[in-house]
Amino acid sequence: MEDEIYALRMKMEQSYAEEATFSSEKVIGLSRLLDNKINEYMRFRRGLGAAPLG
Repeated sequence: MEDEIYALRMKMEQSYAEEATFSSEKVIGLSRLLDNKINEYMRFRRGLGAAPLG
């Protein structure tokens, strides 16, 4: 799951570099996917009783 988060972040950063704005639909869509994946990861970690990232 961490690899998925990293890959989404890289895609979002690349899209931002191409679009030169955070308000493009492509960047916003990737940002939402990244947020959802991070939330999923945090729920998973809490379920294992692991300490939060930070």
